[in-house]
Amino acid sequence: MKIWSVSNQKGGVGKTTSVITMGGLLSSWGYRTLLVDLDPHGSLSSYFKHNPDNIDASVYNLFHNASCKVKSYDPRPYISETEFPELFILPASTAIATLDRQVASLGGMGLVISHALEEVADEYDYVIIDSPPMLGVLMINALASCEYLVVPVVTEFLALQGLDRMIRTIQMVFKSRAVPPGYKILPTMVDKRTKTAIKCLDVLRKKYPKNVWDSFVPVDTKLREASSIGVPASIYDPTSRAVAQYSNLLDTLLEEGKQKANFK
Repeated sequence: MKIWSVSNQKGGVGKTTSVITMGGLLSSWGYRTLLVDLDPHGSLSSYFKHNPDNIDASVYNLFHNASCKVKSYDPRPYISETEFPELFILPASTAIATLDRQVASLGGMGLVISHALEEVADEYDYVIIDSPPMLGVLMINALASCEYLVVPVVTEFLALQGLDRMIRTIQMVFKSRAVPPGYKILPTMVDKRTKTAIKCLDVLRKKYPKNVWDSFVPVDTKLREASSIGVPASIYDPTSRAVAQYSNLLDTLLEEGKQKANFK
């Protein structure tokens, strides 16, 4: 089982869209795929018709169980099927917004998701985690459990400043890992008709030459249309420009994974 996280400390950069589109593609290719929602906003959960404000079985239960005297990390009771074959979700409850206050004094809470995914390591091919846009116990869990990190960033200069903070967070968290995961910066919502987008892409590639993906996800109304009916864009319109680029991104990530495995 491969675990990827999609993270950025700035909101509105296409994290959830990236998780859904990549998950939809992987499942349509026959990979058993689990999506994990660690964002208190619960956008990923809402996409698949779960109400984060009124849900009994969610990732919050995992953290609650892990904080009890008799610890349990089994995520199976909280994982739901979606209406799409091979695609599953561990949804979020808005209650996870309170976790930093609740578990601040407890040790080991940064590894709850890592332990939970170990429980189902033989049941899924890929796990993709949607993390919150702020540093705390939820983002720490996302970064601590992943084997690879995708960092979406919109091509606007304010977003590039936020990216610097995210890179510092990555370096801080990954420093404690025996084998630091690789990461890929993913330019999203790119409109190459604008000078700003072209300039931002140039800045990204010069500043992070080893980590920026060599292509980008363009602005595409098909993503918004797919979201409005709760269907992954890869299923709603497999021929759309954005889906084609996410497919290319996955080809890159899968190839890098093969090379890493062969190196070992």
